[in-house]
Amino acid sequence: MKAEAVDPDKLQKLEEEFDPEVRFRPLLPFAAWLVAGLLFALSAFHYYTAGFGLLRETTHRGIHMAFVLGLIFLVFPLLKRRARTEPHASWLAPAGIGWHDWLLAAGAVVASLYVPWIYDDLAFRVGNPLVIDVVMATIAIVVLLEATRRSVGWPLPIIAVCLMLYAMYGQSLPGILAHPGNSWSAVVNHLYLTSNGIYGVALGVVATYVFHYVLFGVLATRIGLGRLFIDLASSFAGRYAGGPAKVAIFGSASFGMISGSSIANTVTVGSLTIPAMMRLGYPRHFAAAVESTASTGGQITPPIMGAAAFLMVEFLNLPYQSIVLAATIPAAMHFFGVFWQVHFEAKKNGMKGIPVAELPKAREVLARDWPTAIPLIVLLMVLFSGFTPYLAAFWGITACALVGLTNRNAVVAVGFLAVMIGATMGGLLYTGWATIAIVAGAAAVSAVFLMRDAEGKLRLAEMVDSFVVGAKYAIAVGAAAATVGIIVGVVTLTGVGFKISNIVTSFAGDLAAITGAVLPAWAFDPKGLTLFFTLVMTAIVCILLGCGVPTTANYIIMVTVAAPALALLGVEPIVAHFFVFYFGVLADITPPVALAAYAAASMAGADPFKTGNTAFRLGLAKALVPFVFVAAPSMLLVTKGFTWSAFVFAFLGCALGVFILASALSGFGLVRMPRWQRLTLAASGLLLMAPFPWPTAIGMALAVPAGLAQLAAWRAERAAGAQAA
Repeated sequence: MKAEAVDPDKLQKLEEEFDPEVRFRPLLPFAAWLVAGLLFALSAFHYYTAGFGLLRETTHRGIHMAFVLGLIFLVFPLLKRRARTEPHASWLAPAGIGWHDWLLAAGAVVASLYVPWIYDDLAFRVGNPLVIDVVMATIAIVVLLEATRRSVGWPLPIIAVCLMLYAMYGQSLPGILAHPGNSWSAVVNHLYLTSNGIYGVALGVVATYVFHYVLFGVLATRIGLGRLFIDLASSFAGRYAGGPAKVAIFGSASFGMISGSSIANTVTVGSLTIPAMMRLGYPRHFAAAVESTASTGGQITPPIMGAAAFLMVEFLNLPYQSIVLAATIPAAMHFFGVFWQVHFEAKKNGMKGIPVAELPKAREVLARDWPTAIPLIVLLMVLFSGFTPYLAAFWGITACALVGLTNRNAVVAVGFLAVMIGATMGGLLYTGWATIAIVAGAAAVSAVFLMRDAEGKLRLAEMVDSFVVGAKYAIAVGAAAATVGIIVGVVTLTGVGFKISNIVTSFAGDLAAITGAVLPAWAFDPKGLTLFFTLVMTAIVCILLGCGVPTTANYIIMVTVAAPALALLGVEPIVAHFFVFYFGVLADITPPVALAAYAAASMAGADPFKTGNTAFRLGLAKALVPFVFVAAPSMLLVTKGFTWSAFVFAFLGCALGVFILASALSGFGLVRMPRWQRLTLAASGLLLMAPFPWPTAIGMALAVPAGLAQLAAWRAERAAGAQAA
């Protein structure tokens, strides 16, 4: 199963169908060229500032928001039903875009750039805004909410509006949620003129980190890195039982390292693996579920995770390297669980692998495409040398451009890599002149080969288009991040986050008291039960919120509200953040709104709801592992009090529990399982995942009789087969 060319237009249409963030309306030629030029300018702005120095914080965020909001009004229609309407020009719709859209775009640009423009006077206006400040703030909030509604949907703007009403009229509420209330002037002062609202951390992270990695992922895919990953996965895993499904797991895990998007991962890798799984005999819904579950792991797979990972850098004040290390083991557990369920399903149904003759050979794949891995190596090398994530992205993008525009000549590849190693080790990347010198030198070496024919070489126009597409994928998340700034601003203005935390912990304490009355005191302490119920409620809210809110927004909202509750119960900040992050991502494969699962179901012609249910079952490890690392923080490697003994105990128990649970869920181990074995092993797997001595002992004791019964049945089956032969 080779990664052959797939119609990119077909994949784009499918992605747009299920991902509202890239659902652009058709444009007339003039408007299309204008939008493409603005998108390219946005990418070029971020590429330049990443390499040669960021602008002043508020200025950088303001320029980013001006581009993002202005573009949204040009490319997203007022109503969804108009998204596929053929454009036409008139005096009411210059260039095929309505006059109201041009007006909103202009208002968005002016309101976004107003705060950077008056930056030097902000110290005198914060707390005592002028009338013009209130007017501009009102315009900014209105256009921001409308832009978010168009690009992301209704839920996030509705939440923002409700919270703003709460900030103004909180005195009307009863009980703990009541507060003195605020005037509109005070609300917009906090949300617009300070760094606690729209221009806060969420927008800053998108403008400083996330955009660059989205652009890198697009470029890396265009030069063939995705093909390298998928072909290598095919060559190593395709020949074994259920080969295409295992290719989907390894291919999606690898591709997820550069995409960080569940739907993009599903559509790209699934276009190859889903048809192959169905040809092998997998049911349509199962094939779609495997791909969507594996692809959803892309947002939690280092080194390039979802946008929430970069937000953790700011919220926790930790280096990105620490976030990457913390994500390693939980991500591995997710794919480990999916792998074994796929394996047991294949064995249960007697599915063979792909014939070796149809598989790519690893040596040939590496000989053809190994230079495409250089940008990822460069990015990781710079990142783990202690430089900032955006500078690492700058060099990764630069490497993508140079590798893509040149032929796949070993001299060029090795030479460019040597230049990068020398520059990084020598610390030259700190200076702008050194950056210019290195880029110029690498470009000069590469220019020698530009005119030579080579497989996989990109044309300059394709490289420019990659910058356009990269910006296209990033504009919706920019609007969502700014709207989340409104939500965070209201929380900090009113203190509602701590109030909700107190409500949650109090309710969890009541549930713990009721449950503790019927459970043995030696096994369940009240504090542990309170933490467990708090985690369960947090997880449920994360999944429900994720049904209508993007992962990044979900993460920020839940961290703002739930992290204080978990902190009250002694959970480390990084553990609380990862817990919320994982359950926010899980929404992509959790019905009723499982967008990644529905995209895969469309490709497979399967029932969407059935696909979503199966995907959730396959991704059950992702739902359980967060509880494990709350109980055993050593699983995240970088927590306080980390010890190898605690890590090994938790890791081995979790891995064994995931393995046994996968077998129970599939109904197969060595042979098909009767119901009592499935129930026994399911209980065993859950107990083994709990990183405490007594559940581990009970789990092992439960696994032994079912395991022995499986072994006896397997031997009897073999003996019967031998007699029949």
